[in-house]
Amino acid sequence: MKLFHVLAACVPAALLAGLAAPLWAEGNPAAGKQKTWTCEGCHGIPDYRTAYPDVYSVPKLGGQGAGYLVKALQDYKSGARKNTTMRAIAARLSDQDMADIAAYYAGGGGN
Repeated sequence: MKLFHVLAACVPAALLAGLAAPLWAEGNPAAGKQKTWTCEGCHGIPDYRTAYPDVYSVPKLGGQGAGYLVKALQDYKSGARKNTTMRAIAARLSDQDMADIAAYYAGGGGN
């Protein structure tokens, strides 16, 4: 019976640990820096605002969390986030590209 109680306590803990693990590939910041040329056209200009199709401020990427950046890119790629330009850019990125770019910016790279 004691084994049952140990398993009953360990199995949920193991499941939670698995859920807490990142759902994206491990990123390489150096590789990410080489992949940001498209990003830097807008996100690399301090206080940049787009002019087409609408005027809005472009968010700063440097210092953002890697998980947040990966999720944002995945959402642009899937269409869950709506932005024509970002969807076109994200559409060509692999999961590894997204992880690398996110690792670069999360480490303080870029703006």
